[in-house]
Parts: sequence; C-alpha cells; structure tokens
Amino acid sequence: MKNNVITSKFMLLLLLLLSVEKIHGSYHDYTDALTKSILFFEGQRSCYLPQDQRMNWQGHSGLGDGWPVNTDLTGGYYDAGDNVKFNPPVAFTTTLLAWSVIKFGQYMPPSELRNALVTIRWSTDYLLKTVSQPNRIFFQPWLAIEI
Repeated sequence: MKNNVITSKFMLLLLLLLSVEKIHGSYHDYTDALTKSILFFEGQRSCYLPQDQRMNWQGHSGLGDGWPVNTDLTGGYYDAGDNVKFNPPVAFTTTLLAWSVIKFGQYMPPSELRNALVTIRWSTDYLLKTVSQPNRIFFQPWLAIEI
C-alpha cells in the first residue's frame, strides 16, 4: 500500500514537472496564427476570386446571389464551410478584425496587414450591398426584410 502511495506521488510530481516545462518551453507564433486566420477567410470567399487568391483550389462561386430580387449580393464570406452567408456573424467578425487592425496593425508584418485590410474590404463591400435598396435589408442573399 505504501509503495502505491509513493508511486502515485512520484507520478503526480513527474506530471507536474512535465507540465511546467511545457508551459515555460512553449512559444506562440502570433504571426503564423494571423496568417492562417486570414487564409481561412480567403478560403470562405464568395464571388469572382482575385488573381492573387492564395487558396488556389477554390473557384468562383455565388455569382447569382441576389438575382431573384434584382440586387447584386455577390461577395462576402460563407459560414461554416458551406454555401450559406449569414450576415450577423460576418458583420461581427469583420468588426473585430477591423478593431484588431486599428489596435495592433502597427505590429503586423506589412504583407499580413495588407491581407487583413483586403479581408475587411471584401466583407464590407458585401455588407454594403445588403443595404443598397431603400427600406430593405438583405439578411441573407435570398432573405429580404422590409423596414
């Protein structure tokens, strides 16, 4: 019984030491995290894709968004890896990204700052299209709300 207690305490101490080493030995590459985050946005783009699109496996999509209501609702970002665009999450995420660039843009590598600004612009161009008709807000490309 006493050996089991000693073995348990030793294992707990070893686990604790390994955990502390992992915490102190860790390195966070925030530039890499930012690059991958912006790259994720590029992978969710809808519309005609620009020549400098880094996600080269993706093609143009959503080119008819808004045609049933005679409004150009192309652009923006898909939500959750499908072909649906939900405006509230896009607006929220774009706002946070824009505030992040305002607050931390001076610390970003120039290429990633440009990518972040392009990402914000892609989103805001789309969001402005959703309020382009008088007394109408398009919540999704096929759902208009009369106000």
